[in-house]
Amino acid sequence: MRLYTYFRSSAAYRVRIALNLKGLAYEAIPVHLLRDGGEQLQAQYRAINPAGLVPAFQDDYLTLTQSLAILEYIEDEHPKVPLMPKNAAGRARVRELAQIVACDIHPVNNLRVLRYLTDELKVSEEVKKEWYRHWLVSGLEVLETHLARDPSSGPLCHGHTPTIADCCLVPQVYNAQRHGIDVSIYPHIARINTLCSEMPAFVAAHPSNQPDAE
Repeated sequence: MRLYTYFRSSAAYRVRIALNLKGLAYEAIPVHLLRDGGEQLQAQYRAINPAGLVPAFQDDYLTLTQSLAILEYIEDEHPKVPLMPKNAAGRARVRELAQIVACDIHPVNNLRVLRYLTDELKVSEEVKKEWYRHWLVSGLEVLETHLARDPSSGPLCHGHTPTIADCCLVPQVYNAQRHGIDVSIYPHIARINTLCSEMPAFVAAHPSNQPDAE
């Protein structure tokens, strides 16, 4: 298995966590998103992922380029350490929490969107930062509400063991903290992040522990 990754990419971070939780060995291939105009935009990488995004995941002859699809594939192929509940309602809830992060918060704050704001729409750095904080905070508020109101929430996003939802939550909290957002005002999110951050699989996946960390 090969994972094309960038140490700060939250989408790649999700996959690293899941691979670690399942104890799966993989080759990490760094793709620098800022160097030389972005290695992800060069033809060699676009042949792997036409969107020019990370991560990309390869297993034998299979290539997947969406983090949630990669997480589901890993779950189906390697079910020994489950990252999804057994019942349909639980699985749907975990997907819902994961998609709040991966579909609502992350896409509008992706590097290519931020670059479009500054390079094409000519917004200032201050306006760009406000854009980022607005969508991140509004998304975290929604996620916190879901976690607070559902009795299926345990110490972690769903029960007592990590799921795909936790794999998505922790990288998003990392992004929030990098941008000076105090996540302690979201007690459920903060608790889950603290508990996960003490687990070896999450520690090993942290951006600062990657070979391409800067």
